[in-house]
Amino acid sequence: MADITAVSPLAPDAFPALPVVAGVSFATIAAGVKYKGRADVMLAKLIPGTTIAGVFTSSATRSAPVLDCQAKLGGPSDAGAAILVNSGNSNAFTGRNGTAAVEAITTATAAACDLPVDRVFTASTGVIGEPLPFEKITAHLKSLAGALDADAIEPAAQAIMTTDTFAKGAGETVTIGGRTVTIAGIAKGSGMIAPDMATMLVYIFTDAVISQADLQALVSRHNATSFNCITVDSDTSTSDTLLVAATGASGVDVSGDQTFSDALYRVMLDLAHQVVRDGEGATKFVEIEVTGAASDADARTHGLSIANSPLVKTAIAGEDPNWGRVVMAVGKSGAAADRDQLSIRFGDVTVAEKGWVAAGYDEAKAAAHMKGQDLFIGVDIGLGAGRATVWTCDLTHGYISINADYRS
Repeated sequence: MADITAVSPLAPDAFPALPVVAGVSFATIAAGVKYKGRADVMLAKLIPGTTIAGVFTSSATRSAPVLDCQAKLGGPSDAGAAILVNSGNSNAFTGRNGTAAVEAITTATAAACDLPVDRVFTASTGVIGEPLPFEKITAHLKSLAGALDADAIEPAAQAIMTTDTFAKGAGETVTIGGRTVTIAGIAKGSGMIAPDMATMLVYIFTDAVISQADLQALVSRHNATSFNCITVDSDTSTSDTLLVAATGASGVDVSGDQTFSDALYRVMLDLAHQVVRDGEGATKFVEIEVTGAASDADARTHGLSIANSPLVKTAIAGEDPNWGRVVMAVGKSGAAADRDQLSIRFGDVTVAEKGWVAAGYDEAKAAAHMKGQDLFIGVDIGLGAGRATVWTCDLTHGYISINADYRS
């Protein structure tokens, strides 16, 4: 069986010191859903008036928790709210059992936290197609509700991990009108990463005052150039969920405020990058910048075609500056391209220009760039002003080992 306990070589040195967000508290417990000897359930409770925005997987086989969250989003926020997450079992492709499990968990959580059921949001992550043993979760809900702690966000990040090798967190503290606003977020994700909404599981909390409509607009916009621009393996999960909760505890109204918008985007992008850095078996973090496309949408299409190509990703793993594979990936993407206008860079080394090998190209310099952990590939399509940046990782034997043994 593969060793999935080794921390990714691309991991940060430590979990960040995140600001405490007033109005939210956390608790975790080892319920034994799948894993033994580690916390696998996380509860977050939010104060009355909290607004919640979110984006979810567009998968046609999305899970019962996703469908339940989608139905509840945008409802009244007068009451408090709760987010309950389990790892080890995704409660996806489980038919009526899945719906019954969500109903049991949301009902028990509502009772334990003294909340209406329609203000309980759940998520499950892990193996697909196995009934969720929800009784293992509901049995602990009163204990969870009694152990809530505003400073327990790091254990919460650890409890939602599956094949992740490190807990992911990011935060910002900004000053708006002379007053402080805090943002703190956690994420899980390592494999089955090619989001078509947001990513895996992401929970971001802020003490800002903002309407649900305004928060939703921000989240949807920033998602498009953060989580929706990362890929590990081209597979979109059945369970992808991103929720952003604004408690309003700071009393600072941030509607239309650019400082808050920028800070929220930085947190989202940081978490998205951490997911890629924890890609299953990853040894390289790769930024792919596409310019000169016919449109921004075309640029993103080209970028993801490069980022998802097994041939490109294995060349990166082998530290081979094989720009021919980039040419291939652009050509197959379906977006507009002209072979004779295409230019490619690895780092600051121009390897191809206007459809041909660049004059004076030095492969040794390109190969030297490929030996680093943080790589850059620049592609200019030569057709217009469209641009996009996407992020990915390499494809190694480690990815195969982890996924071949995933259910063992």
